[in-house]
Amino acid sequence: MVFKENDIILFQGDSITDCGRNYEDASSLGVGYALMIAGRLGNLYPEKKLTFINRGISGNRAVDLQGRWEKDCLEHKPTWVSIYIGINDTWRRYDSGQETTPEQFEASYRDLIGRTKQSLDAKLVLVEPFVLPVPDDRKGWRQDLDPKIHIVRELAREYGAVLVPLDGLFAAASAKADPAYWAPDGVHPSTAGHALITEAWLKAVGVLS
Repeated sequence: MVFKENDIILFQGDSITDCGRNYEDASSLGVGYALMIAGRLGNLYPEKKLTFINRGISGNRAVDLQGRWEKDCLEHKPTWVSIYIGINDTWRRYDSGQETTPEQFEASYRDLIGRTKQSLDAKLVLVEPFVLPVPDDRKGWRQDLDPKIHIVRELAREYGAVLVPLDGLFAAASAKADPAYWAPDGVHPSTAGHALITEAWLKAVGVLS
């Protein structure tokens, strides 16, 4: 079986992970893919007594995760760490001129992985960021985001982490329905988009075939 009894699954990231969670309730999972994954796994494996923790914070970049990694990841002693970060490292370049170079992004991400592997015996799940071309200006983001997507893929390969290849999956889904159906602003998933992430995550870790 993929998951063991009493496993602790921690979700980390930005607003896509946060998805409206109640910061005053430590057990709040928001209303997005973290909640959907917890529901599916809780239903599939009730005997395993799995614990799910969401510590995504809206607006975060990779460097922001670095600053809170001890408190919001390592102290929880998770046995699974799911990291979904990167779109704000691109977005801030276009809305406020705060560029995160590929080198800076990789250094921050590599630090998160290194500290996790040093402190925990946890399985890593790296979720690559995506962007869809709605509105039209999002098309220009590819120049900045694509190198970051490749960095996530390379780190997953280097460290033997599970990779959730969202960018290609959302592009493929957009051939079935308009991109806005999956993410109205090209970034934040709709309910269907969160379901897509959920299925991709569960397939990547080996729960679904």
